[in-house]
Amino acid sequence: MSLDSDVIVDRRRIRRKLTFWRVAAVVVAIAAIVTVGLIATPAGRGALTTSGSIARINIDGLIRSDRERVEALERLEKSSAAAVIVHINSPGGTTAGSEQLYDALTRLKAKKPVVVVVEGLAASGGYITAIAADYIVAQQSSLVGSIGVLFQFPNFSELLKTVGVKVEEVKSSPLKAAPNGFEPTSPEARAAIDALVKDSYAWFRGLVQARRGMDEAQLEKVADGRVFTGRQAVELKLIDALGDEKTAVEWLVANKNVKKDLPVRDYKLTPRFGDLTFLRTAASVTLDALGLSTIARNIEQAGVTQAVDRLALDGMLALWQPAGSN
Repeated sequence: MSLDSDVIVDRRRIRRKLTFWRVAAVVVAIAAIVTVGLIATPAGRGALTTSGSIARINIDGLIRSDRERVEALERLEKSSAAAVIVHINSPGGTTAGSEQLYDALTRLKAKKPVVVVVEGLAASGGYITAIAADYIVAQQSSLVGSIGVLFQFPNFSELLKTVGVKVEEVKSSPLKAAPNGFEPTSPEARAAIDALVKDSYAWFRGLVQARRGMDEAQLEKVADGRVFTGRQAVELKLIDALGDEKTAVEWLVANKNVKKDLPVRDYKLTPRFGDLTFLRTAASVTLDALGLSTIARNIEQAGVTQAVDRLALDGMLALWQPAGSN
């Protein structure tokens, strides 16, 4: 065998060994990361030693339909938690998702006292979520309300004319897939969407009126789509008191026979590692350092995909959108 052949064989042997140790290092690194995650996170989805405690859950960001969240709340119903404090910081989301969450919290409230604490924002679908509770607390500068329904769709018809593109279609009836954004919205299509919005708005208004004990005059003051500060909201009967989590605990002790000095412990509504973003980052950095940059990029791209998906809200919206947010 020539010297060159020996060198090639040695190089291949070294490359195989290097690949083996790289894979071994990745396995060890991932095992270490998972171990840290298990230590940092209660075991099991939504797991929490709730015995002799008050459960704390968080509703943040856009609200969409979420079967796993409903199942986590159903498990909380069966737990030994003395009560539940729901922290909300949400501009709302889809009406279907908000209704689903409202119904789940209503079932939970039938088993345990539930108090909502508005952190910064409980608007539209976020407020639908809040009124499921026995009691609502908000900070003075929190924003609450935005009682209304929104249906938005882009219309590209003028742009398509400019670039010389025409979209043709064959459909079973004029209102099928209308409006579609490729042609001016017909009066019939606009009327159909308007009927949907009005029906959902009537449902939202009725929910607020029933849950907050308002008469028509009081409801008219708050149901025009505006948001209100916590200071305004307490006078308008949108919330019950100004304060924070301590205020919520004090109310539970005074009104729901919850024992004083019970600890408040987090109860996770997300998958076990769903809120541990460091896992993805650490795995990506580890793989990149080991020369497996393609896998690292795929991990990072998965995170971007999830972020985009959170913004892809479909259907009727109960969502507060401040000026300039579009």
